[in-house]
Amino acid sequence: MNETGRPPYPHVYQINVSDGGVPKRPVLEALIATTGVAGDRQENLKFHGGPDRALCLYSQELIERLQDEGHPIEAGSSGENLTVAGIDWEKLKPGDRLQVGPEVQIEIMSYTTPCEKNARWFRDGDFKRVSQKKNPGWSRLYAKVLREGMVRPGDAVTSMQV
Repeated sequence: MNETGRPPYPHVYQINVSDGGVPKRPVLEALIATTGVAGDRQENLKFHGGPDRALCLYSQELIERLQDEGHPIEAGSSGENLTVAGIDWEKLKPGDRLQVGPEVQIEIMSYTTPCEKNARWFRDGDFKRVSQKKNPGWSRLYAKVLREGMVRPGDAVTSMQV
């Protein structure tokens, strides 16, 4: 463990699910399927979910930086399924593939569009603070599941060569 009490490698910090909407709440483990995280549901399937948006990911370090700016955001607040730590987030881009734990493989498909339902997690309701267009490197990411499996907090997250 490092000084933050986290593993010294890129890893799953938290797994988050909800019965629709935000915030998503932490769970101890989850089956990641091509349809998304078991036990998770999206309210608006026009903008969320589906095979190319099966998983939403976000960075714990960016959440902490947003908190330092005075935003009341927490892991899972903005609707991400996997909160990850230790990754050079601003370098991730569509087309990148990641191994999550011993089984799961995903491909980053797109940057998410900030949603006004997340305004409450941002000072002055500035949910566009996490817009890729407005603030490159701060967006959540959508991913497609290439290989299903179980995921737990602490599982390693590594880049896969294509």
